[in-house]
Amino acid sequence: MKTWKLVSGILSIVLFVVVSFQSCAAGLGNALSENGESSGSGGILVAILMLSGGIVSIATKKSKGKGGNIALIVLFGLAALIGFGFAGSFADLNIWAFWCLINAIFAVVAMIKNKKDA
Repeated sequence: MKTWKLVSGILSIVLFVVVSFQSCAAGLGNALSENGESSGSGGILVAILMLSGGIVSIATKKSKGKGGNIALIVLFGLAALIGFGFAGSFADLNIWAFWCLINAIFAVVAMIKNKKDA
């Protein structure tokens, strides 16, 4: 699971840049069209949570305790909920939310695996 944490952490940090630029564009589009959606703001929240999750994932890749995995579950799980809830016309936000959901599931698997190994 160390390899997964390193790879997902690096990918989440890189995807932070992509998601934040897309979210800014979606927010600008929402403001210009005055459609009342908040998908751009939701995307920024998802991007920040992805960055935080990526940093925590890299920082806790060698830890044996449950704390790092719990933090990953909370960060990526919250990002997935926000992403799926705020997607609206920003359809790519569903993709980023699905990425966060996958990371949250892998954190649950890592926590269960560490529990069995201990």
